[in-house]
Amino acid sequence: MLDIVLQSIWLILPAYIANGSAVVFGGGTPIDFNKKWKGKEIFGRGKTWRGFTGGCLAGMAAGVIMNAFPYYGTMPLIVIFSLSCGALLGDLAESFLKRRVGIERGKMLPLLDQIDFVLGALIFTYVICIMVYGESNWFTEHVSMVHIACILIITPLIHLATNIMAYLLKLKDVPW
Repeated sequence: MLDIVLQSIWLILPAYIANGSAVVFGGGTPIDFNKKWKGKEIFGRGKTWRGFTGGCLAGMAAGVIMNAFPYYGTMPLIVIFSLSCGALLGDLAESFLKRRVGIERGKMLPLLDQIDFVLGALIFTYVICIMVYGESNWFTEHVSMVHIACILIITPLIHLATNIMAYLLKLKDVPW
């Protein structure tokens, strides 16, 4: 069982790194350029180009480094890219949803706040792999339903712990 947990973390690690690094690199111009849609912010001022770009690059760098130490195997660059970018796209989608239902920036949406980025990473990577490689591809051969279930169970715990650390380090305004 421990091996499955470690494999699952290894598989999703570029997404974890991308999501956490976006906070570190954040600031600057908002992705939505402070525009509104139907009277509400599109994503909010906390989602910035610098955070998105820095997060993607950090996740990709982590994946490349992981490939140099392939304890649980290597990942094609397209997988590393799609996990990293998909994580931040998932976070953007969740921010868009929160703005639509009137949840302000920094306010918690339980569970979705903790798994939005892994859902985005997994879905985006699955779609990209099918587009690039066809039905039989790296994702379908390396990511099982057990891995996905494990990722969805452990991520809220890891996410909460890392957010509390970021809050204590004054990198985030709220501990979630």
